Formats: sequence, structure tokens, C-alpha cells
Amino acid sequence: MSAASRLFCQFGINAVGVDAVVAAAGTAKATLYKNFGSKEQLVEAVLEREGRLWRDWFLGALDVGEATPLEKLRRVFPLLGEWFAEERFYGCPFINAMGEHDKNEDRLRNVTLAHKKVVLARLEELARAAGATDPLKAAHQLGMLIDGAIVVSMISRDPGVAHLAAETAEGLFASMLVN
Repeated sequence: MSAASRLFCQFGINAVGVDAVVAAAGTAKATLYKNFGSKEQLVEAVLEREGRLWRDWFLGALDVGEATPLEKLRRVFPLLGEWFAEERFYGCPFINAMGEHDKNEDRLRNVTLAHKKVVLARLEELARAAGATDPLKAAHQLGMLIDGAIVVSMISRDPGVAHLAAETAEGLFASMLVN
């Protein structure tokens, strides 16, 4: 899983064959197929694992310590900035996977939506607790800003994108609490 995750995130799912994964993992092709059945099932397992690890880190960091819901929402982009600055930041595995695959294929879309729903649900809870007049709308607006910052930082290799997104989010916070 670790070898596949590293290779898929860095080089792309379609660019990495099963042979490269088993070579990097130091295992046999039969072991990969025994555990995952196919490359497609390995991809799904990697995405689910990456999503779980990222959510544990990100959502956990939003909630650490004492803070108001709005203060927790303001943590979103500084946290993303930390992630963007990591040497192994290759963008969002879900966005990347969707970009590489058939847009009419639902298999990866469903895995991606499951991840996104967990993140959006937490953002909606925080927006509601912060007093947003439309917490669901606020969560989706923040989600779009998050996704955009991830893509721009991946392309530009500039972790400072998170700071610009944080500034943009301040306008969103002001409008979500006033409207």
C-alpha cells in the first residue's frame, strides 16, 4: 500500500504499472493480486487509505485544543499551507485520480465523493456552530476554495497559495455570518 501510494501520488495512476508497484514494495505480483484482486482495487484501497490518513490529520488538527468554531475554520488554510510545503506534496490523490480517469466512470467518483462528504460534513458542522446562515452553502464554498488552493499549489509548487486562500476565506466568513 505504501509503495503504491507513493508511486501513484508522485507519477500518476496510469503511469505506474503493477510491475513498478511490486518492485517498489519488494513483493511478488501474485501477492498483490491475492490481496487486492486487480490494479483497480489497489487504486481504490490506496485512495481510501490516503483519504483516511489525510482526514485524520486535517480534521484532527482543526479540532485540537480550545477554539471557537470560527477559529477552527480559520485553521483550514494554515493547515493546508503546512501540507503544501511538504516535500511529498503531489496534490490531492482524489483530484488527481479523477483527472486521470474516464469522467463517466463511477467507481473512483464514488470513492472520491465519500471522502469529500466527510470533509464537507465537518466544515458544515463548524459553519453551523459559527452561526452561518446557510452552513451547507458555506461548507461547499470552503470546499471549492480548498480544492482550488490544492490544485494551484500542486501546479505552482508554491505553499504560499494557502495564505491567499486564507485571505479569500475571510470574505466568505464575513458574508456567511452576515447574510
